[in-house]
Formats: sequence, C-alpha cells, structure tokens
Amino acid sequence: MNYLSVESVSKSYGPKTLFDKISFGLNKSQRIGLIAKNGAGKSTLLKIIMGKEIPDAGNITFRKDISVIYLSQNPLFDEESTVIEAIYNTNNPSLNAVRDYESALLEFENNYNEGTSVRLEECTAMMDKLEAWSVEAKIHEVLQRLKIAFLDKKIGVLSGGQKKRVALAKVLIDEPDLLILDEPTNHLDVEMIEWLENYLISRDLTLLLVSHDRYFLDSVCNEIIEIDAGKIFHYRGNFQYFVEKKAEREDMENAEVDKAKNLYRRELEWVRKMPRARGTKAKYRVDSFYEVKDKAFSKKIEEKLELSVKMTRLGGKILELIKIKKAYGDFKILDNFSYTFKKGEKIGIIGKNGVGKTTMLNMIMGLEKPDGGKIQTGETIVFGYYSQDGLTLNEDKRVIEVVKDIADFIPLADGSKLTAAQLLQKFQFNPDVQYNFVSKLSGGEKRRLYLMTILIKNPNFLILDEPTNDLDILTLSVLEDFLTNFQGCVLIVTHDRYFMDKMVDHLFVFEGNGIVRDFPGNYTEYREKKEMEERLLKKEETKIAIAEKVVEAKEEIPESTTNKKKPSFKEKFEFEQLEKEIAALEEEKAKLTELLNAGSTNHEDMIKWAEQIGTLENELDNKSFRWMELSDLM
Repeated sequence: MNYLSVESVSKSYGPKTLFDKISFGLNKSQRIGLIAKNGAGKSTLLKIIMGKEIPDAGNITFRKDISVIYLSQNPLFDEESTVIEAIYNTNNPSLNAVRDYESALLEFENNYNEGTSVRLEECTAMMDKLEAWSVEAKIHEVLQRLKIAFLDKKIGVLSGGQKKRVALAKVLIDEPDLLILDEPTNHLDVEMIEWLENYLISRDLTLLLVSHDRYFLDSVCNEIIEIDAGKIFHYRGNFQYFVEKKAEREDMENAEVDKAKNLYRRELEWVRKMPRARGTKAKYRVDSFYEVKDKAFSKKIEEKLELSVKMTRLGGKILELIKIKKAYGDFKILDNFSYTFKKGEKIGIIGKNGVGKTTMLNMIMGLEKPDGGKIQTGETIVFGYYSQDGLTLNEDKRVIEVVKDIADFIPLADGSKLTAAQLLQKFQFNPDVQYNFVSKLSGGEKRRLYLMTILIKNPNFLILDEPTNDLDILTLSVLEDFLTNFQGCVLIVTHDRYFMDKMVDHLFVFEGNGIVRDFPGNYTEYREKKEMEERLLKKEETKIAIAEKVVEAKEEIPESTTNKKKPSFKEKFEFEQLEKEIAALEEEKAKLTELLNAGSTNHEDMIKWAEQIGTLENELDNKSFRWMELSDLM
C-alpha cells in the first residue's frame, strides 16, 4: 500500500542544484533512512514533502486516508502554551479522551461534588468506548523515557534540547500512519536513543527519517535512499548494506567512466579528422560523441576532509584533576574525583542528560570553578574546545573571512603551509561557497566550519562536546580518521555510539550522586558488561525473593509438619532436569539477544525475536522458582 510518492522533484538555490528530477515512493511498514552530505538538501526535501517549501518542479502525493506527522530539527510551538497543552494539541480522538479523563480526574480529586463525579463518569465511559486505556499507558511511558517531567512549564522557558524532546514525545504519542523525522536522536542521551530504537522497531510504523547516527540507521531502517550529486540512489537494506553496495556502485561508475574516456579519445580523433563529413549520415556519431564526452568527464572528484594540521608539542605534564568536587545544592556532579591524563589518551564521557558531563568540561577549560580540589594543566597544553554552545559564528561574515580572522596561512604537520582558501577547499568548502555569507550555510556546514576554526589553532588536547550533531556521515568518518591519528589527548562527550566505539580507549561513566566510574573499554563493551551485571542482579533478587517466600511458607506450616522430608525419586529427577532446562533456556535467550542487538532488515524477525525473549524470561522465572523450591529439599 503506497503512502507517499515523490515524482521528478527538483530544487535549486541560484546556481546550486540540490536535486534534479528525483523520484521515490514509501509503502506501508517501510522504514527509510535518507542520507546525504551536509548542504545536499536532506532537510529541504523533507520540508518540500511536508509542503513547507515549494519545489522548482515535480509532484508530492500522499495517500488520502492517512495521517502524517513531521518532526523538524527545530520544532516550533506556541511559546505561551504549557508542555502538557502542546502534547495534547491534537485531533486524535483517543488522545483527546485521555486528556479529558485526566483533567476530570484531577478536578474530581481536588473538588469532589456531583458535577465533577458526573464528568468523570462520562470521561471514563468515553475511554472505555475508544479503548484508550492503553493509549494512556503509552503516554506515561513516552514521557517517562524522554525525561519529560516539566509538564506545567511554558514552552518559552525550555532549552532547545527540551523542546526537541517534547516535539518527539508528541509525534510518538500521536502515532500517525506516516512519521517523518529529521534528526530524531539529537539532544537525546544514549539511554533515550536505545529506548527510541527499540520503540520504533517494535511497532508497525512507516518511517522516513534523516539521521547521522549509524547504529540507529542500521537498527531502525530497512531501506536507505541517498542523494548524491543531485541524483537519488536506492538501497534495499539497512545502513551496513548501504555501505557495502555504495562502494560497489562507485567502483562500477568509475570503471564506466574510465571506459568512456578511452572511447572519447577515439571519437575525438574521428571528429578532428572529418570536419567536413558531418552531414546527416554522420550526425548520429556526432551526437554519440557528445554523450560519451559527458560520461567521460562525469567522474566525481572526492574532496577529502584532510585535517593534517600541525599539533603543538606535548610536554611531560598534561592535565591532572585532584579530588575535584562540584555540586549544585544537594545535586552532586563530582565528589573527590581524581585523574591524571596520559599522552595520546582518548576518553569518552557518558551519562544521562543533566548529570554534569558538560560541567566537567567547562571546569577543565576554566569556564566554571570546582567547589573543591585542584585542576593542574601542563605548560605546553593548548586546548581545542568544541562546545555545544560555542557555535557563535558571525552570520554577516563571509566563510573565508571567518578563517582569515584566525590566520591567513595555516601550518600543516608536514611543514608546508596552506592559504585560508586552500584550507577551506580541503574542508569541502568549494570556491563558490567560500564567499557566501555564513548565514547561507546549512546547520551541518556551520558545524563543520566551527570545527575547522578549532582545529587550525594547533591544539594538542581536544575537548569535543557533542561533535557529531548535524555533521554528515562523510565528515564523521574523516573526523574519525583524523582523531585516530591525532597524537594528543582527546576527551569526548557524544551520544553517537558508533563514533564512541571507534574513538575511545576507555570511559568516564557518570553514575550519579558524584560517582564517576573509569571503565576500560568502549561503549558497546560497557553496555554488554552492564547488561550482564543487571542480569546477575536480577537473578540474585529473584533468588532472594524466592528464599523469602519459602521462609514465609515454612513459618505458616505447623511445628509438627516442619520436619524436612526427603525428596522423592520423581523430585530428584525433576530437579536434575530443571538445571539442564534452565541452562538451555539461558543459552537460547543469549542467542536471541545477540540476534536482536545485531539487527535485521526483516522487521517481522525483530518483533518475533523480542516476543520470544519475553516468553523465555517468563519461563526462566517459573523454572527458577521451582528449582529453588526443590533445592531446599535436596
């Protein structure tokens, strides 16, 4: 069942063509990821689809009987409305029923009388009629998972990240037939992203989304479409499949271009030798010559983002944090935290939103003071701080002027120098873009320019606070290559799990209440260890609960019957079988969990595996309870 058709859509801004006559469709239950470089028109295409921008040519067609909701990168609300009002501002009958019921319940509890009682009964009846009780449970789950407890606050006082989470909650709660999401993982911590991932794949949703989060794309999407050089390419698989097939496509295209170049040389000879023979009979060959020429010169020149800037020499002493304390009232961020940084370390910082990760970075940079302890910095240290709030480029300046304000010439690691224009070229800012005003750049291009202004100052200690936001996948991969070869220290806060896994040697894990755990490994290794610890804790809690129940049961039995009876042959056999069955179930659950974590292009498989894991957990609990009963007899 077709939900959306995009037919021959084109869009240009002046001489810059974003896309030319691109077409694709979206069917029920498809989950498509849209990928392109920064500035290639991803967000523009979504706006055109939603009717917020007008294409130069082409048509957008939605199925008439479906509901569509769009989550933009910068959602707009009535600044005077409260969060709860914004979330319930909908035409969805079930959501309206939940809103009216909760309002009536609050009135009834605060002012019990016949009127409030009657209204509550009417709202309860409507909830029953629409079967909206599950919707109410879903609302509470979404709000809890996205940490939206500020329901009475006005939208106008919220931060950009809080507004994005409110907008995301709204689209998830509405649950339309078609969801169009632009960077849904921005401003979410890793725990929220993993929940959102599971939420989207466990429901029969139809999605079109833009995201730079490669793990998220790999898990959620069953198809990828890419805008490249104004054209569109389809890949019927997840992100990993896209990476493989894109490489194959580019190899094939390059081979075809090389073949066309050889043919072009032969045709050029013919054209030059026969200037008078271009009559009607030879016209087809002349036309063919120009087609071959276009093909021969169509090979893209990939402009690599080369970040080989010169690094200031790193001395023996780097950075030492000595018994650092920091709190806001009763809320502790750091409590006697100490660490001595070593040359070449790459450390990731993870933790929930609001736990104090950015505060720690600001203290290292001297932007905030610790409540206690010392921060000692080596004399040779030159910090490069990419902060979430640091993107304050002058919108009225041209791109090249931003760079020249720092330096006209930039020294490279090999001893050579680059002009500002040459450096911009290496950072994928073509000459026609260099003289554009900063205000004309896309969000990702501004981020790339900001990153460039930090790296050209020759830092030897990089502090990166959410560097992956709004950067395209090409820029991310090259930034990863640069950081891999960077000889200085790197401290990274990011919600991008792929980036974290590839970059860091170990983690600072903010666990709350001032506790920071130093974990020797990357994020996936930490997550696996944490899940194992949680499973062991759950088993231990189950054993304790069962033991307490056994004790309670014994206390209720009369004294004369509490003498321990010997197990029968049947009970011994059952006990031995249970041990084998529990082990087999644990093994089966581990295999299914591994499959679920690896992801699949088949949505039905993912749902089936998740359901099987739930069934196995119930069976394990029942068998473990029986095993504990029999073990007491043994």
